[in-house]
Amino acid sequence: MSTENSCRDASWRAELRGAMNAKERAAIPRVKMPELDAAYRVTTCSEEVNQGISEEQAVLEATRCMDCPDPQCVSGCPVHIDIPGFIKNIQRGDFSAAAATLRLSSALPAVCGRVCPQEKQCESRCIYHKMKKEPVAIGYLERFAADTDRLSGKTAATKAEPNGIKVAVAGSGPAGLSFAGDMAQRGFEVTVFEALHEIGGVLKYGIPEFRLPNEIVDSEIETLKALGVTFVKDCIIGKTIPCEELAGMGFKGLFVASGAGLPRFMGIPGENLIGIMSSNEYLTRVNLMGAGRNDSDTPVCHGKTAAIIGGGNTAMDSVRTARRMGAERAMVIYRRSEEEMPARIEEVRHAKEEGVEFLTLHNPVEYLGDERGHVRAMRVQRMELGEPDESGRRAPVAIEGAIEEIPVDMVVVSVGVSPNPLIPDSVAGLNVSRRGTIEVNESTMESSVAGLYAGGDIVRGGATVILAMGDGKRAAAAMAESLLSRLTTA
Repeated sequence: MSTENSCRDASWRAELRGAMNAKERAAIPRVKMPELDAAYRVTTCSEEVNQGISEEQAVLEATRCMDCPDPQCVSGCPVHIDIPGFIKNIQRGDFSAAAATLRLSSALPAVCGRVCPQEKQCESRCIYHKMKKEPVAIGYLERFAADTDRLSGKTAATKAEPNGIKVAVAGSGPAGLSFAGDMAQRGFEVTVFEALHEIGGVLKYGIPEFRLPNEIVDSEIETLKALGVTFVKDCIIGKTIPCEELAGMGFKGLFVASGAGLPRFMGIPGENLIGIMSSNEYLTRVNLMGAGRNDSDTPVCHGKTAAIIGGGNTAMDSVRTARRMGAERAMVIYRRSEEEMPARIEEVRHAKEEGVEFLTLHNPVEYLGDERGHVRAMRVQRMELGEPDESGRRAPVAIEGAIEEIPVDMVVVSVGVSPNPLIPDSVAGLNVSRRGTIEVNESTMESSVAGLYAGGDIVRGGATVILAMGDGKRAAAAMAESLLSRLTTA
């Protein structure tokens, strides 16, 4: 960048900072995220749909922030990022300071800027809602700051003074990575054990690259390595290394973040037909094992008429993947209305743009097979909404006699997951819920077994990336306090 351009940019930023009052800031429209064209993006699994905002867009959007004296956006963030702080750094043009502010609270800012449901968390608390205006695009700005820092090549991880205490982590998903980063910054010697051949957990096997590129996850992992975190792949805590052996290896604490990798099915007739699989299996084959790529020999079902059962983000990931894998007709079958759908609004919009059909208020009741045992059709029950259930959403009720048959040759079931039972079943004295989740003290994330903490889907049974990260942060704070207090009294 030339000196003339640099001066012009600095002058422009200064004008934005000083010349606008609150009314003028509020008049700035929310930035729009540039996206790949829908007709093109369904031809590739690897190219990210959201393209990121420019420096000019980021500075202008940051200028919208009212710098509230009591910023409710922070209380809406599970990891309590200093949101006004990092946004004001962007407005000033100090992007590295913005990224540094993010990393004080978040181990994975580039990830969270892409996949967090900001509209239900930080952005839902923005003061602009009271003005009947769109909130500040906090997620877009988080992504911008993290990406700019990464692309600058100047990201520096500052190692803390080692305290000589070793801790172990079972699982390298968002909860495990968040915990590892926080503990490393406190001077602990952290080793993360991952059962699979890739680090990242659900960030790698569950979320497609068109939403979260692997290079972004890998970059965040490299930052953790620079902090001193050690990663061990192809190692299953509870099997490869029994939990009771960790103490003999010098580990003083264990954080269990083994996730919820067991798929759930509906238990309806025909569910064992060929061509019917869980979203967990489908996405793992495509995302982690490269099914469909020229350089991969991993098999995966290719359907011309695909039905995805469910209405969450994983269902959207599955149906959008099916379109990219060649499905000419791809349908979301969901038993409630679109208003009750838990998926992010953006993900639903992207799916519609990509030609996905939404059969809401429909529920599968039976799958029909051909003479080869392959699914050929599904029978679906039409539904209507009744009174709200335990989740607060209106419960679906079957309309008597309203059943129709729909031809399909591939079905992906995305109706939830169950916790990995390996550690819950192998640790004596560990309290486990009837759902198979590890029971913990919610403020400390410690289990009934002293020194064993847990978080993420193994505790929640299925949740967002940022909620899992919040669990990791709380567990790190509590375990660190406990272990360091013992060190000082020893």
